[in-house]
Amino acid sequence: MFYLCTDNYNPMYTKLTIKLDGNVIFRAKKYARNRKTSLSKMIEHYLDAVTKPDIGDLEITPLVKSLSGVIKLPAEYDYKKDYAEFLTQKYS
Repeated sequence: MFYLCTDNYNPMYTKLTIKLDGNVIFRAKKYARNRKTSLSKMIEHYLDAVTKPDIGDLEITPLVKSLSGVIKLPAEYDYKKDYAEFLTQKYS
C-alpha cells in the first residue's frame, strides 16, 4: 500500500493523504515527470475540473443572448472546410 501526500507552502493549500494502487502511482509519477509537473498538481487540476459547475449551470449574459442567431448559415455549410481554406490561404 502506498500513500500520496500533498504539501505545499502556500497557506491556502492543505495536506491530503490518500491510498492508491502502487501500479497507478508508478504510472502517474512517470506521466507527471514526462510532462514536467507534479503528481499533486495533476490531482489538483483533475479535482478542479470535475468539481466545476457544468456549462449548463452558468447563466448566459444578455450580450451573449443578443448575439445568438445573428448569423444565419445554410444547413450544408461546412465550417471545417472553410477554415481549412482560410488557413491554406493565410500560410501559403
